[in-house]
Amino acid sequence: MSRIVVIGGSGFLGSDFIETVGIGDCVNLDIVSPKNKKIKHVQCDISKPFSFDFMPDDIVVHLAARQYHLPVPEKGTLNFFTDVNVRGTQNILSRMEECGAHMMVYFSTDMVYGYPQFLPITESHPKNPIGEYGQSKKMAEAICAEFRQKGFNITIFRPRMIVGKGRLGILVKLFKLIKAGLPVPMIGSGNNHYQMVSVKDCSKAIIKAIERNIPNAEFNLGSKNPPKVKDLLKSLIRTNNSNSILIPTWGAGVKAAIKVFALCGIRIMYKEQYSIADKNYLLSTELAEKELEWVPLYSDSDMMRDAFESFKSSMEL
Repeated sequence: MSRIVVIGGSGFLGSDFIETVGIGDCVNLDIVSPKNKKIKHVQCDISKPFSFDFMPDDIVVHLAARQYHLPVPEKGTLNFFTDVNVRGTQNILSRMEECGAHMMVYFSTDMVYGYPQFLPITESHPKNPIGEYGQSKKMAEAICAEFRQKGFNITIFRPRMIVGKGRLGILVKLFKLIKAGLPVPMIGSGNNHYQMVSVKDCSKAIIKAIERNIPNAEFNLGSKNPPKVKDLLKSLIRTNNSNSILIPTWGAGVKAAIKVFALCGIRIMYKEQYSIADKNYLLSTELAEKELEWVPLYSDSDMMRDAFESFKSSMEL
């Protein structure tokens, strides 16, 4: 069996993937040490050229990225993201080429698409990112395309927001309100469908790509039949016996207010997060289902429940 080298294996998805495939089958390259000390770990900063010795038959799973859960500078935002997302990807592929390795699974993002021009969004949808994070991922995908021309096999996944046990990020503000029984304002009416994808289903997608020898293709990843936002939140509130109520708002007005707060130095959400919060945003997963025989098992309600349970546990520590 080929060795699996996970770039960014200490992160949310990386940790789940390594646990899923088996600790003994993976090497974790990450600037951060993994929580599980049994995992073979090599400290590595991909934003700089590095000297890790890949083997020719290695399968590289590239999950490392700078995202919005990190403190993002107000100035030089694009460079903040490209430092790892673009230069890091270039460094990984260049080092793989030097060592004779040529197979990689790369996690990009649905944010490369920008505002949906049609629904559901297929992999052929135009790529017009709204913000700097999506731009950096689009640039990284272009680098992957260049290395495909050199004979590399690179599978690119474009997931919706990845959710599951241990995933908090932007959800923390929502969960705090629900736990405290406070009113929950929505951006818009909540009648839109906002798709997510489970970390477990993402790990399974990687395995499916490996089983099929890393096809040179892009694949969307998302849940099946996501409910309306208001129905999803009502279910979470009811399941946790919270007294919270949902408050619909004028979406355009809320977005304008968020922009004003940002200009005053108060960052509530980033443009790529709030711009589509009140929009129907659905990815087509037909290609992954057809080519990889991948079918998501977890519903949006399952993901939110797991994430909320993880949040409560962290609050009790």
